[in-house]
Amino acid sequence: MADRNKKLPTNVAGRFYVDETCIDCEVCREIATANFTRDDKTRKSYVFSQPDNPADEAACLAALEECPVEAIGKDGSS
Repeated sequence: MADRNKKLPTNVAGRFYVDETCIDCEVCREIATANFTRDDKTRKSYVFSQPDNPADEAACLAALEECPVEAIGKDGSS
């Protein structure tokens, strides 16, 4: 489970985030292309855009479920 206390500083503010356990596997970037990207310097993914429609929300939730190291977290219900 992702640790909100270890969120990467590159994440934009909002419910979804990536923590420092990211292994740069690309899964989130392939599933939720509108929301996740890669920081080339740290070689980790991060949330650059929070979902603002049902399709992006579903993609972010799918990325959270598929992350092999559970580095994606979600705070709150809205």
